[in-house]
Amino acid sequence: MAQNIAHGKVEGRWCDGCGTLLLGRKCSSCGSAGRPFEMNSPGDIRPCMGDSIEAVNSLFRDHFGTDGPISGRMMFFNKIPGEDRSDEIIAHGEVIGVIRFDPRDSSIKLELRQAGADIFANAATKNLLSFGNMSGHLKGKTIKGSDITEIAGNFYAGEPLIVRKGRKAGPGVALVDSTYVPASERAVKIKDMDPIENRPLSPPSGREEFVRANKDHLGRIESNAVSDIRSFAAKKDAPVTVSFSGGKDSLAAYGTASKALKDLTLIFIDTGLEFPETVEYVEEFAAEHDLKLLKASAGNAFWENVDMFGPPAKDFRWCCKVCKLGPVTELISKEFPKGTITVEGNRMLESFSRSDIGFVSKNPFVPNQTNLNPVRAWSAAEIWGYIWMRGLRYNPLYEKDLERIGCYLCASCLASEWENTERTHPAMYSEWDGYLRRYAASKGLPPEYVDTGFWRWKVLPPKMVQIAKESGLDLRPKKGAGPAVKMMKGVSPCAAGGYSVEAVIDVPSKRDFSYVEDALGVIGDVKYSSEFEIALLRDGRGRSKVFGGGQISVTADVEKEAEILFERTAKALIRAEMCTECGICAKGCPKKAVTIKGGFKLDQKRCSRCGKCERSCMVVHYYDKIMKNA
Repeated sequence: MAQNIAHGKVEGRWCDGCGTLLLGRKCSSCGSAGRPFEMNSPGDIRPCMGDSIEAVNSLFRDHFGTDGPISGRMMFFNKIPGEDRSDEIIAHGEVIGVIRFDPRDSSIKLELRQAGADIFANAATKNLLSFGNMSGHLKGKTIKGSDITEIAGNFYAGEPLIVRKGRKAGPGVALVDSTYVPASERAVKIKDMDPIENRPLSPPSGREEFVRANKDHLGRIESNAVSDIRSFAAKKDAPVTVSFSGGKDSLAAYGTASKALKDLTLIFIDTGLEFPETVEYVEEFAAEHDLKLLKASAGNAFWENVDMFGPPAKDFRWCCKVCKLGPVTELISKEFPKGTITVEGNRMLESFSRSDIGFVSKNPFVPNQTNLNPVRAWSAAEIWGYIWMRGLRYNPLYEKDLERIGCYLCASCLASEWENTERTHPAMYSEWDGYLRRYAASKGLPPEYVDTGFWRWKVLPPKMVQIAKESGLDLRPKKGAGPAVKMMKGVSPCAAGGYSVEAVIDVPSKRDFSYVEDALGVIGDVKYSSEFEIALLRDGRGRSKVFGGGQISVTADVEKEAEILFERTAKALIRAEMCTECGICAKGCPKKAVTIKGGFKLDQKRCSRCGKCERSCMVVHYYDKIMKNA
């Protein structure tokens, strides 16, 4: 799909004859080059399927009295920016509207676009009005009640409308309830008024038409992926595995790998937070295809650590290392000591962090694994088209109006999907909702912390800051709620020369103080007194003293060096006390100096102080999120 970067638009193509999206240069079914249309970038368009179809149809029925113009037609979603779920609805080869989830009242709202007004103008039986006495450019203008000549049906303020002036029609939005329209000076806002005469309408269509229209293109991208996998595997003497999460992308990745190679092994990470349908699906899929299935299980790790770290967040995903990376690192180390090539379903359009991913990638914390990403450049529509073309059985949860499938309580899932979880899995919903409410109460946070989804961020983004401000909410935890650093003396000149820093770290004491000695050992030379619970650290920057009560005192000759040494010392202290025992640091240590025995333990004679274990530690990585200034 071609991008128009300057306007943030992506060009798609639609076959009017077959009534479906085209992924390639022309329709494989009728040979048409298709008609271009624009949508917002990045254009990771996906089919509207399962419960999603009824969700869209019911919105049009509720507002306009009918879903006739879109019923039985192929529709697609295109994700766009918004507070939560925001999807352009693509049908008849145009963006006909947008659906948005409003976290304030947990409702899905419809915004009509010009194409939607064109298509529904003659079919609508409600939310339809005619007006006169206005001329010129009408987009963005408001209509007075006295200028409205006819109204069909009753509506509320904020509802989408179809507004008509003569033969022209366009989308509008009600500014007042229909009862107050006649007396209102600002009754309706015109969103657009630029209709297209004889707009092409698609015939009935579905998955079969979509696959037929794109069969040649899907075959080409499969062939390229298969060739890449074969070529790489032929050069390496290592077993090939497939990371199989139970999601659509990993299923497509398996599809390409199964065409390229034999003797594949599936790796499934059971985080302990999976939907039961996902676990069942993965096991059944492996059995149906006679595949060996290896499970990396996190057991109860999430619930054992959540009280220490609090709810995970979009910007504080401590659970991923504890529940995913830790278990899979252990499994690969045990099952593939000489290494494995793992085919994965990573896609560039899936997230910003993966936007530049190559065909071959390495996770620095899993040294025995080389990852291949054969579907990295595929869109979601290509993923689904490929799955349907190959007849691959997919996770049934995708029929439940879910965009992504992972841990059921993931902070990165949308609030709208969390509402779906309440509908489809009420017991699982209640468990996490109950925990969040107890957590909020213990921190002195208002109910809106849970109700409006503020828990999903450690540091609120501007859009959520605005919602909090509009609602008059104070989302600051009460004093003493969680780990904190209290600065007694910031970096300042020392009477004896150089610079010093003094602070108290308030952190739950989970282990004996000897673990602090080991954590400090990766920084420099340590002397430790178990009797007085004091550890003395010396490295090239200066000296640190750490006491059992959490006090830290640092001195250094240079101001900047004092700052750096203080931060590393503080991180070592919380690392020792808050270690989740995930084992990633131990598996990645090149000198085998690290072991996990009730926490982080270090063989200082082996340690080269390369810092790799610090960089792999979830606690160190999220230091700024975990700690707050007291």
